[in-house]
Amino acid sequence: MIDLKSLNRLIEQISEDKGLKKEQVLGAIEDAIAAAYKKEYGERGAWVKCVLNLKTGEMEFYRSKTVVDETTIRVMEEGEEEKEEKKDGEEVLPRYNPERHIFLKEAKETKKDAQLGEEILFPLEEHQDFGRIAAQVAKQVILQKFREAEKSSIIEEFKKKEGEIVSGIIQRIEHGNIYVNLGRTTGVMFFNETIPGEYYKIGERKRFYLLAVQVETKRMPGIVLSRMHPHFINKLFEMEVPEIHDGVVEIKGISREAGNRTKIAVASTIDGVDPVGSCIGQKGIRVMTITDELGQEKIDVIPWSEDSAKFVGASLSPAKVRSVEILPRREALVYVPDDQLSLAIGKGGQNVRLAAKLTGWKIDVRSQSKPEEVLEGGVAGVVEEKEEPIVEEVKDIKSKEVEKSAKKPRTKKAKKEEKPEE
Repeated sequence: MIDLKSLNRLIEQISEDKGLKKEQVLGAIEDAIAAAYKKEYGERGAWVKCVLNLKTGEMEFYRSKTVVDETTIRVMEEGEEEKEEKKDGEEVLPRYNPERHIFLKEAKETKKDAQLGEEILFPLEEHQDFGRIAAQVAKQVILQKFREAEKSSIIEEFKKKEGEIVSGIIQRIEHGNIYVNLGRTTGVMFFNETIPGEYYKIGERKRFYLLAVQVETKRMPGIVLSRMHPHFINKLFEMEVPEIHDGVVEIKGISREAGNRTKIAVASTIDGVDPVGSCIGQKGIRVMTITDELGQEKIDVIPWSEDSAKFVGASLSPAKVRSVEILPRREALVYVPDDQLSLAIGKGGQNVRLAAKLTGWKIDVRSQSKPEEVLEGGVAGVVEEKEEPIVEEVKDIKSKEVEKSAKKPRTKKAKKEEKPEE
């Protein structure tokens, strides 16, 4: 007889610590006891099931068999197995196993309404004394079941957070990849998802954009994070600007060169609401909070407009534009005063490049005093980018990381061998 008080307390404790449902914990315990029973008293190949009664503390053991017929399994003669299993491109039915299968005709003698695929339980003798080896088997089973249940629970939790911002503490840095403690699991931010020039310290708490959850990993699911993704800016503004969260102000577009400058176009869905003022906040407090989070990355908040000329002119902020000439094929000539040229073009043409990406127009910035002269770095077009699914992006990133690590010598001997070649 099991001590129910201790068992219930144990189930509740494991449920809280691992974040699992009580039914999952109980199921894992039953599977572990069934594995111990099979090791100590059962026959090899048999399916043993344990049912634990939490009201009485009694354990009941059953041999489980699946109802089959000639269409769902194959009965093999000696010498036929190897020949059948070597057929390529064909689905091979499972082989009949008397320990796990029971024919429909025979099953109906035990249960009249038995159906194909149904599980039939046959009572077994009750035992509560298990040897050391059986106990070890039970321990391995229960640990495995808890790992599987915990992994499923984490996947379920973080799948809901895909495309959202999560907060975590930087745990370690390896080969440029940042490993982040997210509480129940660890996330990874690959080197090419970090903000260029941003310094990361172990023990520092930061916000991250949850890019994807990889389910294929062996142990825990791979939580892939990013601080470089443009959607990271969207979510930061949603958190800091109530009008965006409530749908009063809408983000129409974002262009970003992480670590340097971001342009965000916003529009109001209600008359009388200033979208730019809402995002900047009183004395610039809202946009400053986001800038601090991004390591002083400059942010230009642009008023979106249906008037293409007006929108293109505003997109070159902080430069003041004198006039915009709209040309065919989504091209625009922008004339600015001489003292505003450097601001309009930006360092290395960055400002005009981001403006072109934000508006979707090819922009040609020219001096008002010399309108015929094409300026160096003053022309920027839209580069067409194919948007791949986030999960595919992540697989690509991971495969590249694996390739990089595979190229690195892992032993001193390998390093010595590589030196002459260098």
